Amino acid sequence: MRATTTRRGRRNAAAFIALTAASTLALGACSGDAGGPAAEGDDTGSSEEGGGDGGDGVEIRFSWWGSDDRHQTTQEIIDLFEEKNPDITVVPDFTDWGGYWDKLATTVAGGDTPDVITHEERFIADYANRGVLADLESLDIDTSEVPESIIDSGRVDGTLYGMATGVNAYAITADPTVFEEAGVEMPDDTTWTWDEFVEISAQISEAAGDGVWGTQDIGFNEAGLNILARQKGQSLYNEDGSLGVDAETVAEFFQIGVDLQESGGAPDGSRTIEIQNAGPEGSLLGTNAGAMGVWWTNQLGALSAASGHELELLRMPGESEFERTGMYFKPAMFYSVAEDTEHPEAAAKFVDFLVNDPEVAQLQLTDRGLPSNLSVRESIEGQLEAADARVAEFMADLESDIVDGPPVPPNGAGDVQDVMIRLNTEVLFGSMTPEEAAEQFLTEVAEVTGS
Repeated sequence: MRATTTRRGRRNAAAFIALTAASTLALGACSGDAGGPAAEGDDTGSSEEGGGDGGDGVEIRFSWWGSDDRHQTTQEIIDLFEEKNPDITVVPDFTDWGGYWDKLATTVAGGDTPDVITHEERFIADYANRGVLADLESLDIDTSEVPESIIDSGRVDGTLYGMATGVNAYAITADPTVFEEAGVEMPDDTTWTWDEFVEISAQISEAAGDGVWGTQDIGFNEAGLNILARQKGQSLYNEDGSLGVDAETVAEFFQIGVDLQESGGAPDGSRTIEIQNAGPEGSLLGTNAGAMGVWWTNQLGALSAASGHELELLRMPGESEFERTGMYFKPAMFYSVAEDTEHPEAAAKFVDFLVNDPEVAQLQLTDRGLPSNLSVRESIEGQLEAADARVAEFMADLESDIVDGPPVPPNGAGDVQDVMIRLNTEVLFGSMTPEEAAEQFLTEVAEVTGS
C-alpha cells in the first residue's frame, strides 16, 4: 500500500521532475452529476499485492477544478462518502480552471497522479493515450442508469476512460421579452434554417432600434461548427482523431457570422469582441441588448440572473435542414481513475458514489451538468431553480432527436478554440474571407492535433 509519507515526498519532488519533462508532458491548453450498488465485498479485506485496499483503511486523492461554491459542495459530498464508507479517506485536491491543468501535468510527471481525476473532453485523450487512466469497465462502477450515448462519450479508441458527471447541450438561448418588444415571433426551433436565423436576427435589430441586436456572434466556439458539420453528415473529428469536416463546411460556418454582421443582425467586429470577452453577465442577453446568443445549457441560470428575464432555450438552426440532426449531449466533465492507483476498489467505489448516489445529486444539483444517471436526474427535478428546471425540460425534449455523440476530441484539441477565436476575429474584421479562414483552420487544427 502506498504510504502517506511517500505521497507527500512525491508531491515535493513533482515540481522538479515536471520542469525537465514539461516540453513533452505539459498540456497544450493549460490556459479555459443515484443509488447504484457499491462493489460487493469489503474493500478493507482485500489482500492482493499492489492492487488491494488494506485492512487499516485507505486514502485516495480526488482532484477537481471550480469555484469556491463547488469546492464547498464537493467537500460536503466527500464528508457524506466518508460517513458511508468509514474505511476510506478522500483527500481533496482542487484549484481553479486556470491552474488545474498545469497542476495535474506536474503531479502526473512526478508520479503522484490523483486516484480519482476530474477531466474535460478536450484533454482526456492525451492522458488516456499516455497510459495515465484506467479502463473504467474493468472496475465495479454501475452504469445501468446512464444512457449508452453518454457512456460512449468517455471512450478513447473504444476504451472507457471517463464517466460523464452530467451533460450539457450547445443551444440558442433566447429572450422572449426582446422578441415581443421588437414585434417578431419566436421561431419554430424544430424547423428553422440557418438562413432564417440570420433573417430573424436582422428583423429584430431593425425593429428594436439602436443598441439592441438580434443575436450575439456565434463563431467563437468550435461546438457550433461541429453541430453544422454533423447536420451535414460530417464531424469535426473522426473516431481516429483526424479531421472529419471539409473546407466548404468550415467556410459556410464562418460565412454565417459575416451574414449576421452585414445584415445588421449582429454587432460590428469591435463591439462583438468586447461583448464576447465580457462573459454571460456582459453578453447581449445578460444586458438586455440582444434577443439571442449561443451558449451551453448550464449557463442559462447565469444569463437569466443577469438579464432579469425568463430566458428560453431553442434548438440550433438547421436541425431539419440537412441529412440529420447535429446537436449532441456534451459531458460537462468526466471522472477518471488513475491507472497506477494502489486502491482501485476504493477509487471505483467513490466514482460509483459520485455518479449514482441521489444524495450527491441533491447537494450539487446541476453544478456538474444535468446528472448523467437518469433516475438521479429525475430525483432532483423538484429541487431545481426555475432556469435549471427549464434546462431539464429542454434536455428531455431534445433526447429523442439526438442521433449520437461526437468522438472524444484528440490530443491537442484544447488548443482548437484559440484557433477558432483568432480566425473568427480575422473574418469579422474583414482581414480574411471565410474561405481563407477555413483553409487556415484546417491547417492549424491538423498541426495542433497531429492529424
